[in-house]
Amino acid sequence: MPNRLAHETSPYLLQHADNPVDWWPWSEEAFAEARRRNLPVHLSVGYSSCHWCHVLSRESFEDEAVAAYMNAHFVNIKVDREERPDVDAVYMEAVQAATGQGGWPMTVFLTADAEPFYFGTYFPPEPRHGSPSFRQVLEGVSGAWTDRRDEVGEVARKIVRDLADREIGFGDAQVPGEGDLAQALLGLTRDYDATHGGFGGAPKFPPSMAVEFLLRHHARTGSEGALQMAADTCEHMARGGIYDQLGGGFARYSVDREWVVPHFEKMLYDNALLCRVYAHLWRTTGSDLARRVALETADFMVRELRTNEGGFASALDADSDDGTGKHVEGAYYAWTPQQLRDVLGDEDARLATDYFGVTEEGTFEEGASVLQLPQSEGVFDAGRIESVKARLKEARDRRPAPGRDDKVVAAWNGLAIAALAETGAYFDRPDLVDAALAAADLLVRLHLDEHARLARTSKDGRVGAHAGVLEDYADVAEGFLALASVTGEGVWLEFAGFLLDHVLVQFTDDKSGALYDTAADAEKLIRRPQDPTDNATPSGWSAAAGALLSYAAQTGSEPHRTAAEGALGVVRALGPRAPRFIGWGLATAEAQLDGPREVAVVGPNDNPATRELHRAALLATAPGAVVAVGTADSDELPLLAHRSLVDNEPTAYVCRNFTCDAPTTDVDRLRAALGR
Repeated sequence: MPNRLAHETSPYLLQHADNPVDWWPWSEEAFAEARRRNLPVHLSVGYSSCHWCHVLSRESFEDEAVAAYMNAHFVNIKVDREERPDVDAVYMEAVQAATGQGGWPMTVFLTADAEPFYFGTYFPPEPRHGSPSFRQVLEGVSGAWTDRRDEVGEVARKIVRDLADREIGFGDAQVPGEGDLAQALLGLTRDYDATHGGFGGAPKFPPSMAVEFLLRHHARTGSEGALQMAADTCEHMARGGIYDQLGGGFARYSVDREWVVPHFEKMLYDNALLCRVYAHLWRTTGSDLARRVALETADFMVRELRTNEGGFASALDADSDDGTGKHVEGAYYAWTPQQLRDVLGDEDARLATDYFGVTEEGTFEEGASVLQLPQSEGVFDAGRIESVKARLKEARDRRPAPGRDDKVVAAWNGLAIAALAETGAYFDRPDLVDAALAAADLLVRLHLDEHARLARTSKDGRVGAHAGVLEDYADVAEGFLALASVTGEGVWLEFAGFLLDHVLVQFTDDKSGALYDTAADAEKLIRRPQDPTDNATPSGWSAAAGALLSYAAQTGSEPHRTAAEGALGVVRALGPRAPRFIGWGLATAEAQLDGPREVAVVGPNDNPATRELHRAALLATAPGAVVAVGTADSDELPLLAHRSLVDNEPTAYVCRNFTCDAPTTDVDRLRAALGR
């Protein structure tokens, strides 16, 4: 019989609806039950494409005896970290403070007042490698709760006090200057892997936000070192196993420093961010590789992640059926030499083996290899390679596909909207812009209420119950601002304004300018989460700074500009010390130093000269430049106000830092005005 999770919208929670565990969703009712029964709370946090979350479920949550013990001795709460990033952030901070590390699945034991007192991640079904079994942990915690309740309570209260002391301010810090950004660049250079690209060692994650900073820094200063790090990192990733050489799109991370073997889950947010980065790299360098990867990644998102409602699903699982009924990580993507021969025949299989770096020993597991591009494509016959790739893709499509998390997350859809809108505009792919518009329309229709409050998730056209957090408001605003620049439709600027006004009122500290991850009127947790550092996505703090700055440039709004600059104070404090973890904030600081430049293109939309000026403006590499396009009498976009045609020809205006260049009807002059 299904448990309470059967009524949830989260695919991760629904995966546990048939567990024998008497799960509760996160709710006041669950904690009331813990008080009524005088039991501790067992909080289990994960997400649908998490490999070890599935392992823990199979080993323990589906075990009748373990479940019976859990039901008798705990109130058990299951949380999808992607649906409730606020709950995840609060307790992950506690786990990391107590153990020095964290990850998912996350296991936390709480009092009925939601105060944590014992932590862990994955626990095996039997004692292993120095780790107790999950059953031993349950018995130990239950025993402590029964026999040493006062001690448990004191531990919990101390942890809550320690978390309260971690409040972030930086309200007095000024916006970053030239020296701060130069120090950040130096810090990235020290961490740079000159052999394989990227930063640090294994596991190695795609450094999307840091690469965006490097591209903007090059555009503003001419630093060839910054461009080289960005371009080489992108090439190594695109040639590695982390990139799907047949279907496009990137896996979550590489388990090695060479980008060879990925953790195979494919996340919407990674692909949205990387699609935009590769499009921006092409915009800077004209690289054919960057163009191909940007378009293939965009096509992957539309083909495999788009939902029936027009939004984008969260992720594809790492695991899939290997054809024998067993779920295996990477089964969908890896190839043995024999599998290549079965599909291609001996001659083309030898070509594929060389082209994709497949070996008899294998680069992955059990003699299988992850496809890479270790050699230059120029040494192979392009026609034969395209035929080989098409046949392999067709054969792979017949394999059991990885599961898909169909949850639509507002923030990640905002990132996808920005990426698809810009990629479609750069490469004359109106279908990609249309996909961005459809996703934006879904967010407005379903996620945004009449008070401009944003819901975090939806599934199958049904909106979730949980409120949006700062990253949702910021990233959706970012997507809407990109749409406004690409389409010239002022309604997207208006919607961005609604969201950012909410950021000013609900997420910003009036005195310090610091930002919180949850709204002032959101559900109260043991701590109001607040983190300015990037993780897999831009932090809500940095994303809000960027969107506020762009909106201020589009509208001339001083409150939004002031809020953006107040938020950037944290970048000055952290950027020189930890540039890898505040890349989007550094990229926003580059835009602030550059102006950002404001470009108004005035002219009829059906005039080829208008379209040419508009395209030149969109392709400008000036950091964070904003673009408005429309007729002189348009009242939808403030940048077009009081701007008229010159000699009755479509005209471009460029301004920054309260100073405007002479208007021009010449595309080359516009490009020059948008250079350094």
